[in-house]
Order: sequence, then structure tokens, then C-alpha cells
Amino acid sequence: MATNEKDRLGDKLRDVERAREDVYFAEREREMVAKLRHVKESETETVLKQAAHMRCPKCGERLHERSLHGVEVKECTACRGMWLDQGALEKIGQRENDGWIARWLRTEFPETT
Repeated sequence: MATNEKDRLGDKLRDVERAREDVYFAEREREMVAKLRHVKESETETVLKQAAHMRCPKCGERLHERSLHGVEVKECTACRGMWLDQGALEKIGQRENDGWIARWLRTEFPETT
């Protein structure tokens, strides 16, 4: 093997090694960028949640808590909207189910099943 051929082979091996390093570091950079994006998105989502907490979904004004007939509701003083937590509607429905009108309607119009 001639010296010239050894040099070309050595150059090719170095080029292959550099290419492998480039691929490795490019992949590492992609991973780091993806990780940073995920962290930034999480931070942005947290800030948005904090900004929207106790705000009216319709107009964006602050919601005020109040109790109506033993049920906690959130009320917007600007648009007069009312917002219920999970279970509040069932409480209201149960209360109405036990009322005198509901009892009278059940006696007058029994369910036919």
C-alpha cells in the first residue's frame, strides 16, 4: 500500500468519525431543544391557568362565590352569569325533586313504565 493510499484512508476514517460526531451532537441538541420547549410550554400553561382562575368564561371578569339555597355558585357581576361546580346541579335537582310541585306532579301524572 502506498503512502498516498494510507493518507486517503486515514482522511476517510477521520471524515466518518467527524460525521458520526456531528450526528451525535445534532441529536443531543434536538433532545435539549425539545426538553426546553416542553418546560416552556408547561410554564406558559401554568401562567395561563393562574390568570384564568376564578374568571368568567364569557366576559373575563372576576367571579364571586355566593351561596344560593345551600349550593355554592360562582357569579359574574358584569354579565350576571352563574357557574356551578361538579355536584351543584345535582343538589339543585334533588332539592326541586323534594319540593311540593314535584310531589304533586308525580301524584297527578304517574310514570307509565
